[in-house]
Amino acid sequence: MDNNNVALITKMVLEAIEHQKASEENGYMVPVGVSARHIHLTQEHVEALFGEGYQLTKRKELMGGQFASNETVTIVGLKLRAIENVRILGPVRSRSQVEVSATDALRLGVKAPIRESGNVEGSAAIAVVGPKGAIYLDEGCIIAKRHIHMAPKDAMAAGVHDGDIVSVKAENERGTVFNHVQIRVDDSFTLEMHIDTDEANAAKITTGDTVRIIK
Repeated sequence: MDNNNVALITKMVLEAIEHQKASEENGYMVPVGVSARHIHLTQEHVEALFGEGYQLTKRKELMGGQFASNETVTIVGLKLRAIENVRILGPVRSRSQVEVSATDALRLGVKAPIRESGNVEGSAAIAVVGPKGAIYLDEGCIIAKRHIHMAPKDAMAAGVHDGDIVSVKAENERGTVFNHVQIRVDDSFTLEMHIDTDEANAAKITTGDTVRIIK
C-alpha cells in the first residue's frame, strides 16, 4: 500500500472518530417516518385473499427492498370490529403479520403485544378479508416496537450497534423522549426512525421531522 492510500485511510478513520465523538456529545439526528397500520402476507395467503396465482403489485418503493402494494384488505378483531383499507407491504414473507397501533388494537378488540417485526409467537389472533376470500391468523397481530433503521456508516457515526436500545428526543413544543428504541442495522437500510401513528400524534411529529438520539 503506497503512502497516498495510507494517508487517505488514516484521514477517513480520523474523520469517523471525530464524527462519532461529536455524535456522542450532541446526539445523532435521525429523520422520522410515521408508520401507519399495514400487513405482511405469505404468497399462500395472498392467493387465499386475491385468487390463485395472484401477485402483489407495487405502489411505492420502500427501504430494504420492500414496497407498498396497491392491494388493501380488511382486518377483523375477535368482536367482529373491522378496519378497512389496510395496506399490504411486499414482497411476500414466510409468515403473515399484521401491524397496528394501540388505538387500532382497542378498536378491534384485540390484545396486541408490542413486538419487534417478525416476532409473532403468542401474539393476538386476527382475521383478514380480501376480495376473493378470508384467512384467520391464530397469532400475528402486533404493535410494532419503535426502532431506527440505519446503514452501517450511520451506526458507526452514531456510535451504536445492531440491537442496541437507545433513547430519542423530539425537540419540538412537546419535547417528547422515546425510550426503548431499538437500533436495526443493515446495508439496505436508509436512516429513519419508525414510530406508529399513536406515538406520532402524541408527540406532534410528522414524517420528515427529525429527532435526536440521547443515549
